[in-house]
Amino acid sequence: MALRQALQLAACGLAGGSAAVLFSAVAVGKPRAGGDAEPRAAEARAWAGGARPCPGVWDPNWDRREPLSLVNLRKRNVESGEEELASRLDHYKAKATRHIFLIRHSQYHMDGCLEKDRTLTPLGREQAELTGLRLASLGLKFSKIVHSSMTRAVETTDIISKHLPGVSRVSTDLLREGAPIEPDPPVSHWKPEAVYYEDGARIEAAFRNYIHRADAKQEEDSYEIFICHANVIRYIVCRALQFPPEGWLRLSLNNGSITHLVIRPDGRVALRTLGDTGFMPPNKITRS
Repeated sequence: MALRQALQLAACGLAGGSAAVLFSAVAVGKPRAGGDAEPRAAEARAWAGGARPCPGVWDPNWDRREPLSLVNLRKRNVESGEEELASRLDHYKAKATRHIFLIRHSQYHMDGCLEKDRTLTPLGREQAELTGLRLASLGLKFSKIVHSSMTRAVETTDIISKHLPGVSRVSTDLLREGAPIEPDPPVSHWKPEAVYYEDGARIEAAFRNYIHRADAKQEEDSYEIFICHANVIRYIVCRALQFPPEGWLRLSLNNGSITHLVIRPDGRVALRTLGDTGFMPPNKITRS
């Protein structure tokens, strides 16, 4: 089995990599009678885009907006040749960088019986004020705020918006909290597969809808705010960086924290900050 894994890595161009990469590719499963471990195959999720690229290999067309993938090469004019192709590719090329600010909602009353009763605590309202002040202090021209339709996200948005006058707001159910994908390693508070199946498809839809390189018509860099939930943000970060999405639960985010993703015109993604709350006094930081 180890030899087969090594051959697979070689096919991906990784055979010359470190031993750590090789060992990490061998999954751990239940021991067989002979003592050898049977690798556990990675289970492809339909909503996660099917088969993944080889480990460690960046997929330049992760958002399905790579210019070459948008051009029908069969319609290429033989006479005009390369010049026509270059012109068509340029038509689809992004020119601007997108800055995505993912904000986790502030602390809320977790004991509310109904979702509408899970309002922000007094401390949570203070946290939202601090986050709003921090975003305003950056001096950026934010184009919009997209927020989850859940009560705690709406109230967090209400407070932050006061510090960003003139920035439009859009509410969406796609960013509501949920269980994106069964975490690995597994956790004790297991959820039925049906929950991951339903929530996962929705949260993956949110990723595909909002996280991508800029439209080719966009001329200037944009700065956008998304106010939602810890599970959603952690999943989005893993997907955007092309890390295994099952690892989302290994990340931790404070209430009111700021996560900053940058998507370049060529589709490359960088994580500037993850769960930043350095602008809050220590006694105001929570993670509930």
